[in-house]
Amino acid sequence: MSKRKKHDLQWIKTTLDLNENHNWQSQPGTRIFVAGRGAVRFDVPDDWHFAPQENSFQFLDKKPPDDDCRLEVSYNLLPVANWADFPLAPLLKKIVRDDSRNLGEVGEIIQLKRQTARVVWTEMPFIDPQEHRPALSRIAIGLGSEVQCLITFDYWEDDTERVVPVWDMVLSSLVLGLYIADPRTGFALSD
Repeated sequence: MSKRKKHDLQWIKTTLDLNENHNWQSQPGTRIFVAGRGAVRFDVPDDWHFAPQENSFQFLDKKPPDDDCRLEVSYNLLPVANWADFPLAPLLKKIVRDDSRNLGEVGEIIQLKRQTARVVWTEMPFIDPQEHRPALSRIAIGLGSEVQCLITFDYWEDDTERVVPVWDMVLSSLVLGLYIADPRTGFALSD
């Protein structure tokens, strides 16, 4: 049996000038995050630190080690099928049940319906094992246009009032499966 060689993840940052009549729009004080040419898109605060991971993308309110909260997203492209009746709430319950942290009582499951996507999310308290501080975790699953995303948001209980508006903004601006032809214009690919 051969061993797989683990490679260091290398990201190349590229900055493109937007066309004068580009179609990108975000809320004031935010920037747009797009993964997979439009598989996943949402707004994040423009001063948050971006930290790409091997299988996900993280946004931190400050550069480590001074960060107090972490927003993380991953996504999967799904085969073409009718996903309208896929049971998202039971899947979210299973994810929470399998969480390795010592979670407190899980909150209610909130369901959001969009034109092309469904989102379920919940919140649960836990005690951070390193700092022994009360923290909260929010977990969301989005499904639409043959894209499934998982979004997690961990933060200190003390920061709830400051950071929950970020969660609300991410979920309200979340778009799945709207693929972009040219990032300089922001216009979607034609069907």
